[in-house]
Amino acid sequence: MAQARPEATGRCHAPPVALPGFSHINRYWDKVQQRYAAKILPGQFYVTRHDELIVTVLGSCIAVCIRDARRGIGGMNHFMLPEATRDGAMDAATSDAARYGTYAMELLINEILKHGGDRRRLEVKVFGGGRILQQMTDIGQRNIAFTREFLSTEQLRVVAADVGDVYPRKVQYFPASGVARVKKLRSLHNKTIVERETHYLNDLVRQPVSGEVDLF
Repeated sequence: MAQARPEATGRCHAPPVALPGFSHINRYWDKVQQRYAAKILPGQFYVTRHDELIVTVLGSCIAVCIRDARRGIGGMNHFMLPEATRDGAMDAATSDAARYGTYAMELLINEILKHGGDRRRLEVKVFGGGRILQQMTDIGQRNIAFTREFLSTEQLRVVAADVGDVYPRKVQYFPASGVARVKKLRSLHNKTIVERETHYLNDLVRQPVSGEVDLF
């Protein structure tokens, strides 16, 4: 099958080559922003050295955007922590799965450092943690608390945050410039986000993350 010409699709060039390990991420040409966009789902992250756009939609989940402005590399993750038991403690299965938030943060940071980022120059923006899973305890607030504690412990500089409330969010992040755009989705005409996050949460509890990541 012949490929469509760039002028026929509105693309000015082929997509920039993804960094190793990110070829599975869905990327597409954004006609409005006139650049390629990488769309990440719960449990995914993306890092780039190019002038790309990273997009995600959040409910209770958190997206952390990190970049080294001087080296021109940055990325975004999208993660959720599991629920606690009724007494506030973690059971055995949940305890293992709870590492996912830390795991997601370490993966993002390490990938940026591996490709030339300097930890001392990293700037951070945080989004999400809305209360949309009404049938559960406020997991959004737990996600926010975890993220704040992690960033404080690691002494990473947070330059912007939009978290909490009851709304899902669509987030667009431009690592090259550091600009982040957030659109609060005031009404949900379908349950796509709720269903997706509930399914993701259940998967986390059933299938704990394996492996360890060392911080640079």
